[in-house]
Amino acid sequence: MKPYVHTVRYYECDGMRVTHHSNYIRFMEEARIDWMDQLGYGFERMEAEGVVSPVLEVNCHYKRPTKFKDTINIRVRVKEMSALKMRFEYEMTVDDQVVCTAESLHCFLENGRPVSLEKRFPEFYSLLMADNG
Repeated sequence: MKPYVHTVRYYECDGMRVTHHSNYIRFMEEARIDWMDQLGYGFERMEAEGVVSPVLEVNCHYKRPTKFKDTINIRVRVKEMSALKMRFEYEMTVDDQVVCTAESLHCFLENGRPVSLEKRFPEFYSLLMADNG
């Protein structure tokens, strides 16, 4: 999978032109959506079929600051998964230097109830297992 690329915008920075820490969560979501689109199972497709994937947990480890106009390359991969939950891992780099590592945990719901991704989207589940392997 190709990494997602985000260029830091002025409004994402504080008064010192350093990226505000809260924006990294948004960058993770942008990268995750792009990653799923690359697999052919974007959020639009899942939601059109009645399945949503709420965030249960997020962890970020900030290594170096990023600044206005920095280009951040974000790699996404599945770290752990079961039929009901998936943990993504993110590595964000600028000029090949790690600026942030992070994780997010998600579940899958249909009509507000847990749903097995393996049973509901077996083809997608197989793609994820291959990426996880």
